[in-house]
Amino acid sequence: MDRVIYIAMNGAKHTMERQAMVSHNLSNASTTGFKSQLDAFRALPVYGPGAATRAFVIDTEIGTDFGYGSIQSTGRPLDVAVQGKGWIAVQAADGSEGYTRDGHLQITANGVLQTRAGRNVVGESGPLTIPPNSQVAIAPDGTVSVVPQDGTPNAVNIIGRIKVVNPPEKDLVRGGDGLFRQRSGQAAAADESVRLAPAALESSNVSAVESLVSMITHARHFETQVKLIQTADNMSRQMGQIINMNG
Repeated sequence: MDRVIYIAMNGAKHTMERQAMVSHNLSNASTTGFKSQLDAFRALPVYGPGAATRAFVIDTEIGTDFGYGSIQSTGRPLDVAVQGKGWIAVQAADGSEGYTRDGHLQITANGVLQTRAGRNVVGESGPLTIPPNSQVAIAPDGTVSVVPQDGTPNAVNIIGRIKVVNPPEKDLVRGGDGLFRQRSGQAAAADESVRLAPAALESSNVSAVESLVSMITHARHFETQVKLIQTADNMSRQMGQIINMNG
C-alpha cells in the first residue's frame, strides 16, 4: 500500500513542477524574442535495502525550443529583430556576455544603447553611445548610424556595430537572468552572416493555446495522483478495521 502512496506522492509533486514550467512559458507568451522551455518526466528506481520495488518520477528541463517567433513591424527605429538564426550580444549584470533575441532597444540618459531590461548592447569595442539630439538608424548588418538634428544637415555618422553571434544551439544554456550563454563560458565570436530586421520585433514562440491545454492536462494528472493517495489511504484504513475485527 505504501508503494502506491509513494509513487502517487512523487507523481503529484513533479506534476506541480511541470505545471509551474508551463505557467512560466505562458506568462512569457507576449515577451519579445522569448524561447519556451522544454521538460520531460523520467522514471527512476530507488536504490537501497528494501527499496528494490520502489520507483519515483522526476520532472527535468531537457532544453529550449529555439523555434522562431513571428517578426512584426513596429516602425520604431530602435527596434530590431533577428532574422533566422542568431543572437544579439548584451552585457549581463555580472559583466559577462549574454545573448538575447529581444531587440526592443532604448537609449539611457547618458546615451548608452540598452535593452529594455537595462542591459548594455555590446558593440565591436564595448557599449554603444549615442550622441544627444540624434536620429538613430540600425542597418541589417547591425551598423548603428546617427544623423545630428542640430548640426550639418544629412551628415551621417557611424557609431559602431551591434555584435551579433550565431553559436550552435546545442552549446547554449539559459541562465537565471533569462540570457543565453555558451556552456564553455566563453564569449561567442561575431558572425557577419546574421541579419537584423530594422524597425521590427520578434514575438515569443510560446503557443498560448497549447500552453493552456497543457495546464488543463497537468491539472487533471495532479487530481488523479491525489485520488490515488486518497484511495490508498482509505484501503489502508479498511484493512486496519478488518484486522481489528479478526483480532
